[in-house]
Amino acid sequence: MKSLAELQAIRDKMKDKVVLREGSGDIRVVVGMATCGIAAGARPVLNTLVEEVNKAGLDSKVTVSQTGCIGICQFEPVVEVFEAGKEKVTYVKMNAEKAKEVVEKHLKGGNIIAEYTLKDENL
Repeated sequence: MKSLAELQAIRDKMKDKVVLREGSGDIRVVVGMATCGIAAGARPVLNTLVEEVNKAGLDSKVTVSQTGCIGICQFEPVVEVFEAGKEKVTYVKMNAEKAKEVVEKHLKGGNIIAEYTLKDENL
């Protein structure tokens, strides 16, 4: 059995890897994790978002969570960004590299990456 100190160290180490399911953040990021999303690669996208939000120190501002089917399976993996007072942004056909860009440019910098959104006409 592990000592309390060892368990605390494991908890602290893994804290950054746990999905932030609840929070009082101004921005909510939701990843579609139904069967279609997982099959298309949503798990690495979710993990990258959580890790990058924590690395960027945005964990008090941004809440990352998962949901079931978003309803646009042909565009999976799908990430939705909700900000108070703003229109929802839906990023489609995501991967880990795109997720890093979304954290850096959108969540941190405030600039939507239009070419990754559902509204882009080049899909």
